[in-house]
Amino acid sequence: MYPLPPSEQLPVHKLLACFNNTAATYKFYWLLSVLDQVEQGHTRIPKRALFAGMVSHAWYPVHYFHINFGTQDLLAQHAREIQKLEQISISDSRQEIWQALMDSKNPQTMAFLAHFNNNVPHWFLSPWFPGSSRAQIYVASQEAESGAPYAQDATSIEIQPLWAQYFTQHGALIRSFCYWRLALYLQAKNPNVPDIPNKLIKPAQRNSLSKQRSYWNLVFHQLKPINCIYTEAPLDVGEYAVEHFIPYNFVSHDLLWNLIPASPSFNSKKSDKLPPLELYFEPFYRLQKQSLEVMRQHHPAHPLLEDYYSIFPDLDSSINYENFLDRVKPLVSIAANNGFEFMHV
Repeated sequence: MYPLPPSEQLPVHKLLACFNNTAATYKFYWLLSVLDQVEQGHTRIPKRALFAGMVSHAWYPVHYFHINFGTQDLLAQHAREIQKLEQISISDSRQEIWQALMDSKNPQTMAFLAHFNNNVPHWFLSPWFPGSSRAQIYVASQEAESGAPYAQDATSIEIQPLWAQYFTQHGALIRSFCYWRLALYLQAKNPNVPDIPNKLIKPAQRNSLSKQRSYWNLVFHQLKPINCIYTEAPLDVGEYAVEHFIPYNFVSHDLLWNLIPASPSFNSKKSDKLPPLELYFEPFYRLQKQSLEVMRQHHPAHPLLEDYYSIFPDLDSSINYENFLDRVKPLVSIAANNGFEFMHV
């Protein structure tokens, strides 16, 4: 187990126990939201601020990566419904999303946020009050000797001073612990989805594809002309986009076996859509095979050739049509099942 810093004055083991037998993501996102507020110096916190924090933390994995939260979890569903109601961009920062939810006067949005009051604030405290009902936890949490992290009423919580100090001092470690347990939980719900841990937080910026572009520039020098597999428009060095065949939002990597040159305008239009394999896999495969043959002949020591070994341990015998399709087709199917849409043609 990922350890949390011990305390002689606090029952930290009960904080760990909050995440035993979880059936939804609520408790993970509740604690992350509490940490946000405490780190800003707040100890008496409106529940709406915490519920808005839960949604804003879940926003990116729900909308950008289409992570499945499970059938019993309404956080993802509410996040999608709120996005439609409020017209909040999926690329907005967490603070912008939180502020939009705090400013909203839409009764449906407020009802979606208030839903979490039926489940989260009191049941999070179950390790301190085992076997107690919701009403009993409300009352017991207000007793200072309970040792619970916060007291609560209908509209707010009050962080106990020792817990506020603990959360402030060890916020980074607690947050890491929370994300670790959340990643384990979501990986079990998404067993075939790659790289769950890196899909929980919006990265500050995407990786540059300059190395991959340099690779394809070498291919262009040997293989011109190259046509876009989607539009058939001729491409040349400096006049193409490096395109993820299976969307980056799903694979979460920039390995060359999934990258091809494409028309810049079409690449922008395609966005995170899936390519229909019956139309585009054959030209995709043909271009990948040609590029590999060129690079292995003229630049056999190029370091990015290693990218292909992640799916083809033996390039000499493995990279044929059927083997490549066997690796790509399941990923496209899983992505589609997780909510990624196919591009319109």
